[in-house]
This record gives sequence, structure tokens and C-alpha cells, in this order.
Amino acid sequence: METAYLCTAYLAPVQYYCKLLQYPAIKIEREENYLKQTYRNRCVIGGANGALSLSVPIEKPETIKCQTKDIRISEHGNWRHLHWNALVSAYGTSPFFEYYQDDFIPFYEKKYDFLFDFNEELRSLICSLLDIEANISYTEKYELQVPHDFREIINPKSRVEDREFTPTPYYQVFREKNGFLPNLSIVDLLFNMGPEGLLTLRQSVNK
Repeated sequence: METAYLCTAYLAPVQYYCKLLQYPAIKIEREENYLKQTYRNRCVIGGANGALSLSVPIEKPETIKCQTKDIRISEHGNWRHLHWNALVSAYGTSPFFEYYQDDFIPFYEKKYDFLFDFNEELRSLICSLLDIEANISYTEKYELQVPHDFREIINPKSRVEDREFTPTPYYQVFREKNGFLPNLSIVDLLFNMGPEGLLTLRQSVNK
């Protein structure tokens, strides 16, 4: 059984969910040393003025190297309120935001201690809403070399081409103003396309 390796991610991009759809088994990395400035604690949504990055603040680890599973969310800066307002501003007029908003509001009201748990509960919800039946398990030790390794390829700063992914354009609220913005957070696809987002994911996979 082919297994793809992914990192945890906050409202991961469309590319990430294509892997969940494409591969019969997924391992999400828990044992790595945490890396900053990645999708682990940030997402990119489509706002009125273009792409907008949202970052979940984390507590500074006590040691230089800290495993991802041990990273704690910081309460700094009222970030939950800011993130939810940003989502409402970006997608309040989208076709499906009103339909799905009650599913997402609890994530911005409840306090989560660990980033990994927060990300995984969001991922589970989104898979359910898009009818993605992903076979998920978690790593028990860190391995440097693994097959179908997307842990660093799916990265805001990655320069490695993913030949298995070609973003298929879809309706976006501000497309006329900003043009199509590819590979935004999965919520961009969900709020704009609803259940049809699954078809867009399938079309974006190069087998």
C-alpha cells in the first residue's frame, strides 16, 4: 500500500488535501523537530486585497529542538478572534460560508493546548465535510528518508516541483479583482465550492 508522508498543517492548502485523496494511506509526522514559517501553524486565505497569511502563535519551546507534537499554542494577541474575523471578511459573501460556519466557530472559541491536536481536529472536520475518507496514521519515530515524502515539499517556501499536483481553477469571491489564486487554504475551496470542492481536488491530481 502506497503511503504518503505529510506534516501537520493549520487549514492546509489544496495541495495537501489532494494527497489525502490520492494516496491509500497517509502518515502524519509527529516526531520531527518543529520548524518555523511553514504550514504547520499558518494558512493562506483569499482576501479582498489578495492572499492573506494567518499564523497561530506558539509558545517558545524550552529547548532549541522540540518535537512538533509538543508545540503548545500561545494565547498571545487574541489570535482566535482575529483569525475568525479574517475568515468572515474573506468568505462572508461566498456561496457556502453560511452553510459551514457553525462547524468552524467552535475552533475559534475553545482553547486548545497543543497545535498538533488543533490541526488534526480541523483536518478531520474538513475531510468529513468534503467526504474524504483518508486512511490516517501517525509516525512513531522520525525517519529521514521515506517514500512519497511531502513533508517539506508542501511548504510556503518550497522550490521543489510537485509533479503530482496541478491546481485546477475554481470560483473565488475576489477572482475578478485579484485573478485566480492557486493553492490557498482548503477553506477557500470549501467555502467557495462546497461539496463540489471534492471534484476540484480530483481534477488537481496528476496520477
